[in-house]
Amino acid sequence: MPTSEHRTFQLNFEKPLVELEKRIEQIRELAAENKVDVSDQIRQLEARATQLRQEIFSSLSPGQRLQLARHPRRPSTLDYIQAISDQWIELHGDRGGSDDPALVGGIGSLNGRSVVILGHQKGRDTKDNVARNFGMASPGGYRKAMRLMEHANRFSMPILTFIDTPGAWPGVEGEKLGQGEAIAYNLREMFRLDVPIICTVIGEGGSGGALGIGVGDRLLMFEHSVYTVASPEACAAILWKDATKSQQAASALRITAWDLKELGIIDHILPEPLGGAHANPLATASILKNVLIENLEELSELTTQQRQDLRYHKFRNIGVFTELSANHC
Repeated sequence: MPTSEHRTFQLNFEKPLVELEKRIEQIRELAAENKVDVSDQIRQLEARATQLRQEIFSSLSPGQRLQLARHPRRPSTLDYIQAISDQWIELHGDRGGSDDPALVGGIGSLNGRSVVILGHQKGRDTKDNVARNFGMASPGGYRKAMRLMEHANRFSMPILTFIDTPGAWPGVEGEKLGQGEAIAYNLREMFRLDVPIICTVIGEGGSGGALGIGVGDRLLMFEHSVYTVASPEACAAILWKDATKSQQAASALRITAWDLKELGIIDHILPEPLGGAHANPLATASILKNVLIENLEELSELTTQQRQDLRYHKFRNIGVFTELSANHC
């Protein structure tokens, strides 16, 4: 898991904060070299840094939250599995000749209870991202996910899914292998599963690629994650023929956790440490673990039929609207 000290990458809106932190570090080094007591000045600057951090992260735009969701140091599925699972055995293959590294899964233990965990997996650097196909799963990845979910259902193990993808693999080969069918099959089958299913958007939830493992009894979302029908860049290119208007598209799409909670699409917003999940991955994982345990206990008290009804009505109610007649306008 990435450490909180790793600062090789910074976002544009973080620059004033990063510059202030560098200044504090430089003063510390100079004071140590010259054996000068500057503790009062350091305390003042640290207080200013804390205030600046709060100001920056309390007023983020949808576009800035998207940048945080895509941050290369943001904890990934395997990072969270390592942090929250007492035991973990990764399972491979879709039993059809494919083992997609962009979607990982296996059997783990959460608070002493056996669970099946699966999710999209992005890379840390260019080489790793190429190997993981930037978290864009192929049809084989979704079929592997379904195989693991059926395994969970057979042995009465709850299912935890972690969503973090810009979308399903859009390549020609993916279409030849039945990308649409693989995702549609998962959507249908996840509604019929007997065991509790909790889905969490840990980063970027993009289009059908997210939905392929996104049907559950509860849908959780980290506060700096996004969930969208299409990337803001694609939306801007389609609507305005100009991908540079992605910031405008991000606002129009209502992709943030608060937007989606208001629309009734997600159930809970998970807070992140000040500075984002990558600023303190272990604290973020602890938040996730506690919320998963709490929700799993609540869902386990329901009967299978109650969970399936809850799942069905949850998704049937998405997109419901009231159309006013001309007399009400």
